[in-house]
Amino acid sequence: QVQLVESGGGLVQPGGSLTLSCTASGFTFSNYYMNWVRQAPGKGLEWVASIYSDDRYVYYANSVKGRFTVFRDGAKNTLYMRMNSLKADDTAVYYCAKDSYGTTWPSAYDYWGQGTQVTVAS
Repeated sequence: QVQLVESGGGLVQPGGSLTLSCTASGFTFSNYYMNWVRQAPGKGLEWVASIYSDDRYVYYANSVKGRFTVFRDGAKNTLYMRMNSLKADDTAVYYCAKDSYGTTWPSAYDYWGQGTQVTVAS
């Protein structure tokens, strides 16, 4: 069955960096769009970034553009997100999600990981 497992979260100071990973199994990883979504405390889901199945296009929310970079390693079936210049507003649970349609609407994503907590604080 489809499984997505995130890792790499933690506590980081403002201005610091983290790299999140999402290891996929149970489907042909390279055939699907993959996404990162976050949920800050007391708030709804926020789309963060999407990478197309052919890796040709990567899209970012304005709130993270220029600071976050998404890429994947097909040989390892792993999606990554490198997060630089982290701010307190980036504090959230981060989820990776599989997508068949290439949309920025989290409600359309069919499989989700369990999430990894990122806390940005001094």
